[in-house]
Amino acid sequence: MSWLPKSPKARRRLWVVAAAAPVLALAVGLSLWAMQDSVTFFYSPSEATADKAPEGRNIRLGGLVEVGSVQKSGDGVVAFSVTDNVGVTRVVYHGDLPDLFREGQGIVAQGAFGADRTFHASQVLAKHDENYMPREVSDRLKEKGEWRPEAAPTTAAASKTVPL
Repeated sequence: MSWLPKSPKARRRLWVVAAAAPVLALAVGLSLWAMQDSVTFFYSPSEATADKAPEGRNIRLGGLVEVGSVQKSGDGVVAFSVTDNVGVTRVVYHGDLPDLFREGQGIVAQGAFGADRTFHASQVLAKHDENYMPREVSDRLKEKGEWRPEAAPTTAAASKTVPL
């Protein structure tokens, strides 16, 4: 008894599927392999362990800039610490920081960890107004129970003052 169908039409379909399946699997595999370098994962400082975020892998690190940690040098290098109130990670950035960057601010830095577990950022993004915090950062802080939304103004009108 043969495992092939008896109908010539069904046999032809089976051969077409048998020939197309490996080609399709190869195409999907090559596509996924090519995209692995463009995928950027987001971690908070307490999640950015050596296992999850190995040295040299491009990731995004988000949290709050620790108060009193910003150190600027004359050659354009800025070092600061990012925290999620559970873990702290040292970040080194070469270049100009966004105008809205300051201590206590929610930021997202893109870059990679060095051998000494210092995060070398290639880009730093800061919030754009007084109520905004990057969604990933606020979600991680909420998970840890450290984010206090009642500390921020609840409405846009409450955050604006009009001189008399």
